[in-house]
Amino acid sequence: MIREEDFVQSHGPYAVDLDSLQITGSFDGVGGTWYQCRADAVWFRRRKGLTVACIGELRTSQQPRPADTAEFLERYTDGRYGGDCFGRWDGTRYWGAQEPGIAAAHLALLRPMLERHPAIPAGYDGWWRF
Repeated sequence: MIREEDFVQSHGPYAVDLDSLQITGSFDGVGGTWYQCRADAVWFRRRKGLTVACIGELRTSQQPRPADTAEFLERYTDGRYGGDCFGRWDGTRYWGAQEPGIAAAHLALLRPMLERHPAIPAGYDGWWRF
């Protein structure tokens, strides 16, 4: 991924929590051991003419094991699938987790995020794009 200072909606950028890297597993493959990595992210997208705020994660397998989230992002080159969206807010409706605690946590981040579009939420680093 490439880090950009300016928000450009058409680039499909992500803001990433740089303290969120998780190595969730590993497997042996071509060239040795591959590590399954994920990091928390938020982003804006356009859906049916509306700007929406999304929360989810970026995930991929990498080799060798990344030392930190910044290294994970710098080596993440295949963006064809984008982020895995867990929750989305369009200013009126929420789509995502049905567990009240998780939905409330998502909305606590997504509501002010959409109100302040295109500002980066506190605790996140942006903007990262493929």
